[in-house]
Amino acid sequence: MTTAEGQQHPLGIYFKIWGLLFVLSTLSYLVDVLDFQGYLRWSLIVIFMLLKAGLIVAVFMHMVWERLAIVYAILVPTLALMVLLALMALEADYTEFTRLLFFGGGG
Repeated sequence: MTTAEGQQHPLGIYFKIWGLLFVLSTLSYLVDVLDFQGYLRWSLIVIFMLLKAGLIVAVFMHMVWERLAIVYAILVPTLALMVLLALMALEADYTEFTRLLFFGGGG
């Protein structure tokens, strides 16, 4: 009889996270049903999306149990890309503003 190497996690953790993902998906769906509008709608959608993605990465991809170096190897480049995307979005807004200012509305 051979023994399996590696960690064993109780199934209850996976069922609890699955239930939490179901609740978050329901709340995300309710944002549309309750007809939220504007920044509240989009901020709720993004918050629920990030929470669900974080839970999936942490538990189902076993990142919560990995060594810190592996977590940093995955999270640091992702966060750097998000910062660079935010900077590009700011630059795009500035470019659009200056083009409209100097070249007119063009309509």
